[in-house]
Amino acid sequence: MVWQACPVTTQTQARDPGLSAAEVADRIAQGQLNHLPPRSGRTVADIVRANVFTRINAILAVLLALVLATGSWINGAFGLLIIANSAIGIIQELRAKHTLDSLAVVGEARPRIRRDGVARDHARDEIVLDDVIEVGPGDQIVVDGTVVEAEYLEVDESLLTGESDPEEKALGAAVMSGSFVVAGAGAYRATKVGSESYAAQLTAEAAKFTLVKSELTQGINSILKVITWVLIPVGVATIVVQLTQAHNDWRRSVLAMAGALVPMVPEGLILLTSVAFALGVVRLGRRNCLVQELPAIEGLARVDVVCADKTGTLTENGMTFGELRLVDGGGEAEVAAALQQLVAADARPNASMQAIAARYPAAQQAWPVLAKLPFTSAKKWSGATFVVPDRGAQNWVVGAPDVLAPAGSPVALEAERIASGGLRVLLVATAERPVDDPLAPGTVTPRALIVLNQKIRPDAAETLAYFAEQRVQLKVISGDNAASVGAVTRSLGVVSGTAVDARTLPTDAVEFATAVDETDVFGRVTPHQKRAMVAALQSKGHTVAMTGDGVNDVLALKDADLGVAMGSGAAATRAVAKIVLLDDRFATLPHVVGEGRRVIGNIERVANLFLTKTIYSALLALLVVLWRVQFPFLPIHVTITGWFTIGIPAFLLSLAPNNEQARPGFVRRVLQLGLPAGIVVGTLTFITYLLVRTDDPSAVAMQQTYTATLACLIVAATWVLAVVARPYRWWRVGLVMLSLLAYLLIFTWPFTQSIFFLDIGNRAAMGTGLLLGVVGAVLIEALWWIRGKVFGAPLVFWSRS
Repeated sequence: MVWQACPVTTQTQARDPGLSAAEVADRIAQGQLNHLPPRSGRTVADIVRANVFTRINAILAVLLALVLATGSWINGAFGLLIIANSAIGIIQELRAKHTLDSLAVVGEARPRIRRDGVARDHARDEIVLDDVIEVGPGDQIVVDGTVVEAEYLEVDESLLTGESDPEEKALGAAVMSGSFVVAGAGAYRATKVGSESYAAQLTAEAAKFTLVKSELTQGINSILKVITWVLIPVGVATIVVQLTQAHNDWRRSVLAMAGALVPMVPEGLILLTSVAFALGVVRLGRRNCLVQELPAIEGLARVDVVCADKTGTLTENGMTFGELRLVDGGGEAEVAAALQQLVAADARPNASMQAIAARYPAAQQAWPVLAKLPFTSAKKWSGATFVVPDRGAQNWVVGAPDVLAPAGSPVALEAERIASGGLRVLLVATAERPVDDPLAPGTVTPRALIVLNQKIRPDAAETLAYFAEQRVQLKVISGDNAASVGAVTRSLGVVSGTAVDARTLPTDAVEFATAVDETDVFGRVTPHQKRAMVAALQSKGHTVAMTGDGVNDVLALKDADLGVAMGSGAAATRAVAKIVLLDDRFATLPHVVGEGRRVIGNIERVANLFLTKTIYSALLALLVVLWRVQFPFLPIHVTITGWFTIGIPAFLLSLAPNNEQARPGFVRRVLQLGLPAGIVVGTLTFITYLLVRTDDPSAVAMQQTYTATLACLIVAATWVLAVVARPYRWWRVGLVMLSLLAYLLIFTWPFTQSIFFLDIGNRAAMGTGLLLGVVGAVLIEALWWIRGKVFGAPLVFWSRS
């Protein structure tokens, strides 16, 4: 078999010792340090400012000032929302920032900087201008620079330029931050640091605490925009009507106006969304999971296909040497000597070469090297051309048997048989051509097969079973031999079907996408094929997550809807991934899915409550304007209404476990229940008000009217909570019952009657209010069933789990 290889030359010069300690100190004094943006995107001051100076807080503050001017302090209780909203938002985001920052320090790339002739790992922020930084396969270029040492150095710049082929970097060549090394080794001198380097922009985007690009937050913002347009005209009309009421003094008009406007503001919806996301970051942080982009929590909950690399994901990253099987009676001493020389010539060995080195350590006296070719995932082999004592030049190669050996040859068939047992097999051979020849390796002479053992992660089977149970399809795409990959996946007992060699896949884009969609296991996949597979699955309408740890996974991780990297993997994979599993535990992914589903499912419940409240408040205000009557509530009444129908229940529901599968169409589903429920509650509350109001302007008569109307509102609104809390578990039933009991206490306890201006003395009015409240509950129950039948919403009354 002939493999087309790009000629790569080695260029070296005298080893640059790097900066001295004095030179480093001088550059730090001049501010030539690699200062980067905060890892979590916002400073403490930004967080405080963003949570205090909000549009909702501004509206509530103005209304609070007007209410306090009337001297009725108890009616200003809604002002506590300003403090609560700001304090809770600040505390939770600071907790998330602390978690994100501390984990980012662990998960970020640590460049190897050479100073005073000694190379050590440093934090990225410690780089100064003119530092010499060493790199090898999988390392990310963290600042812009110029190559000062190059040994077969190849850099992939596709994330920056879109060019698919790696670039050979010779001495003096420029390298840009954001690219990564795919082969060879070398060093470069930093020419741009801090804000001048592309790394500053990359870091700001990769580890930013943000709520953007989220279907959930975009949906909430859409709802809020509509509410704002409704609130403005209705609010202005309410102010005019209340200030022109004949029996009202200015104080009563202001209180009525505030009572109408306060419940129209969805003050807790954004807060609870932010809190839910922030708590997700904290919870996952405790599991050593770094969420580099906040919407990633939501993203994995929407994923329906997970593409997993085998090595480092299903199997542990390292391998152990199994055995050396000689071919055609070759001499073990000769092969062992060649392996020791290959180990000595490899400055940055991969996992396979490290396993070989454990059995055959680097030779003490190295043979002269005429040429080297590092391993890349695209070639599947590496090698060196040596000057062997007493024998002259010899070309030794190590790589995939099905790439190096002729198809159907005895050695290829034997390697395939061994690999079918789940073992990894490499071929050691001598080649016809020097390794830097464009037509290398030419004809190869097999000398031995190397058998490596790979250990399956103990939690892999359980994790894959979880995804299967949750109807998340798994695709195993690996660069290893297809038979070996198939054996590993079959041993896990989850993925079935024959493993397909990716080299046999059709080249036509449509046929390729169909083949990828219909097959679960692939071997011999090149890095660019991995990227193409992700795109193919996305073209079929799938939301794709990609997991990986090697440099060959970078492109696919970047293009996937959600990239998940292993903490011990290449720095480049951690840089482009949205989630990093710092302890390499694939079993953490179900917890990420759980957090995403908790956020999406629970915020949808909460949004139903808030939207219902805003709709019935706006409708009530509009009806009051049309009938030109006094608003039926004081601000304190709408405050206590929110306590147990929305506020406390919404907070508890937003934090509870939720494993419901995420579905698109958040806004549509919220409107399906929230809009008609709000209309029902608002209409029946206003009807109650018209039936029980009198012309008696006395305080007692007005309080009795308030109380009966409030009773209708609370009964109907509590039933909205009752249907939103489904499917029931014991604690959700208890939550609804506690809400009703709390209101029963507030309405009947003389102390609360006094401070909340309630009077249940008019039995006829109370009977009317309670009866219409029950009618509202019946209608809302009917709406829940009708929505399920018409829109296909799940009608699960009681949870089976």
